Amino acid sequence: MSITPLLFDSAQIASNLARRPDHANFVRDLVVEDLADRLGTYRRTFTSAVLIGPDAQLLPQRFATADAPIDMQRIEAFDGREFPAIPDGLHDLIVSLLHLQAVNDVPGHLARLRKSLRPDGLFMAAFLGGESLTELREAFLSADVTISGGASARVAPMAQVRDAGALLQRAGFALPVADVETHRVRYATPFALIAELKRLGASNPLADRSRRFATRTLISAAAQAYAAHDSDTDGRVRATLEIVWIAGWVPHESQQKPLRPGSAKVSMTDFLRPGETRQP
Repeated sequence: MSITPLLFDSAQIASNLARRPDHANFVRDLVVEDLADRLGTYRRTFTSAVLIGPDAQLLPQRFATADAPIDMQRIEAFDGREFPAIPDGLHDLIVSLLHLQAVNDVPGHLARLRKSLRPDGLFMAAFLGGESLTELREAFLSADVTISGGASARVAPMAQVRDAGALLQRAGFALPVADVETHRVRYATPFALIAELKRLGASNPLADRSRRFATRTLISAAAQAYAAHDSDTDGRVRATLEIVWIAGWVPHESQQKPLRPGSAKVSMTDFLRPGETRQP
């Protein structure tokens, strides 16, 4: 039996969050607003809903679909456990916000969440992925090579939206969908971005990170590389933030299923005029 490598240090994540000066989080506010819009498009009533996320008690308790309000049971994402303390029983909606980007075994985690949903239950999640913080990653890579001749892991790897649907299918979800919301955030200097990440509790969460503090020389070199490659004409620097959204359903006989190959009842030639061919 294979053992999933520990990519993220859950104790370090909890420590990062505990050291925050406050609980303000503009990223969380973005995904909460987006979640409200997305749930509002569903014509369905959810009677047992769970919302998983950091600072769970600061998340809204009530959302709404196009048909009815939803009362959420809020569950803390980063409480030191590998899997959130989801209430017993089968639920018809589970939402995960800003958690999957720091889960070691994502397929296994999704499979466990699916088992907490009843047939035809909906799972939704938003997590940081794609090209998020790619500018900071490249700046530190350049600085590490310049200063020490090597590279250390300083920014967590990000899952790509093209892989998200496959992860849902692997975990047993049906009708998977995935999309990405891209935001460009600007800061006065790279130091302001680094300070913001610290305030958000998003400092390096990797288990394989260097245990040495980054030196002033390294941080200065990274800031110079950042400004050289990702600054605007007014001197401010850009940071990419991509929020990947995924959704899937627990299989149920009422759901639409694709036709078997060769089972179509109508030929494409029936729609073409005589002598007309379809061009590739």
